[in-house]
Amino acid sequence: MAVVEALRRGELDAAPVAPAERELLKLVELLTLHSHRCGAYDIERLRAAGWSEPQVAEAVYITAMFAFFNRVADAFGLDDPGYDQLSDPPQPQPYSDS
Repeated sequence: MAVVEALRRGELDAAPVAPAERELLKLVELLTLHSHRCGAYDIERLRAAGWSEPQVAEAVYITAMFAFFNRVADAFGLDDPGYDQLSDPPQPQPYSDS
């Protein structure tokens, strides 16, 4: 929960995550707040931190999709579901194909 709390407050440096994860989160923050500033240097930092090309691409796609969904929700005035106010996040359920 310490990671979630630190990230919820926007305190990336306080989040107890591995250095490679911190680099990935820095890219996500950059894409979210200043995507026009993202360049080859930023992607190269992720490669140097050990992230593969498919992993970097997936992070960029997911970040972009969240931005898209947020803009659609804002445009249509959809209500905030209040996930940030949940005391215990819902736990994923095991997949069953039956």
